[in-house]
Amino acid sequence: MITSSNSGYALVTGGTSGIGFEIAKLFAQNRQNLILVARSREGLLEIAEFFEKDYGVKVYTIAKDLFVPGAAKEIFAETMQQGFAVDYLVNDAGQGLWGKFADTNLDREIDLVHLNIIALMSLTKYYLREMILRNEGRILQLASALAKAPTPYMSVYAATKAFVLSFSEAVAREIKDTKITITTLLPNATDTDFFHKSGSEHTVTYRETSLYDPADIAKSGFEGMMKGEHQVVSGIKNKLQGAMTALMTDEAVTDMMHKQMLPSEKTKGREQITHHQSQKERTRINKSSGDYEIHKNHIHEDAAVQHPGH
Repeated sequence: MITSSNSGYALVTGGTSGIGFEIAKLFAQNRQNLILVARSREGLLEIAEFFEKDYGVKVYTIAKDLFVPGAAKEIFAETMQQGFAVDYLVNDAGQGLWGKFADTNLDREIDLVHLNIIALMSLTKYYLREMILRNEGRILQLASALAKAPTPYMSVYAATKAFVLSFSEAVAREIKDTKITITTLLPNATDTDFFHKSGSEHTVTYRETSLYDPADIAKSGFEGMMKGEHQVVSGIKNKLQGAMTALMTDEAVTDMMHKQMLPSEKTKGREQITHHQSQKERTRINKSSGDYEIHKNHIHEDAAVQHPGH
């Protein structure tokens, strides 16, 4: 296991659920102090208590809604006021919306653009400048496998993740001569609450494919960040799909993604270990073994700041 430096803090947005929680747990296991950002103060305090008790780390919590303009600036100001040196920034917060673009809610999509792009870009700007002054730091950006493929019915979400990938790769090149690295993680369909919150739980992708474990995705992203890799593609299926789409025309790729996002004929009657079912197994706290899972209600409360799972 590649470990963190233990100095300073790791700031994780969306750190109370899904991939974000698993990344935060990896930092805690490596005795790295944490700053966790999410909407639910109750959920933050519960997880902070667990990390502090079981791993002996310091956890500072910030209850902020990153949909709200100015939230990123307030987060940065608060951490600077507290005198925290943020050695690691993990921009995990994000959300999606399924549906034909002509039919979906524009206000909701503008909110998604603010969360997935503006908040991420702002936090990156604030903390990168501070890291440059110290010439040290690592940033992990959560993009998506959809960042490389125009995706009908998820057009805005996929486009925001394409921005994250392009933006992060470009800035990573700009700072190549420093000791700071930016890593972009591109997970495929993952077992989080994303599908339910985005309204895509009836799609072919959700009903007819195996979902990745968020702990596995988190591990690959965490290790890639520690190695200073520019891009991490999680899972064999994801790598194979990337290789295949590289040989296809843009139109063919879009057609393929269209089929994956259509409603599944297997929506009814299919027995699959879905997020709600698997989450039931995860809601148990087993302090004797050191395992901790988030209560289901906290996951739903923090859906706006958890990584989608694509």
